[in-house]
Amino acid sequence: MEGIGTRLKSERKRLDLSQQELGAIGGIEANAQGLYERGKRFPNAGYLGAIAEAGVDVLFVITGTRKVLAVEAVTAGDMKLLTELDGLPDDVQDDIKRLVSTLFIADAQV
Repeated sequence: MEGIGTRLKSERKRLDLSQQELGAIGGIEANAQGLYERGKRFPNAGYLGAIAEAGVDVLFVITGTRKVLAVEAVTAGDMKLLTELDGLPDDVQDDIKRLVSTLFIADAQV
């Protein structure tokens, strides 16, 4: 069975990053990145949050499942919200994404 390390490595390769590059994004050294990919150590939430911002599918890394919301499941209210968010300045969008991520992490710890 494929573990977190194998999935993390596949995401790194999908993004065409070296261990050193992904490690730097996550705030760790390349040797620690290698340990993560070999399943000898496990990443913490701070690392996962940082690499998620770089495009790593963290849900896939942790669970092995890629979930895509079907277009049919998006409501008119969802579309209105997404359209309004899309119209905000990039820095405000980034702040909102960080807020949502923080709330998600806090909720998962409860």
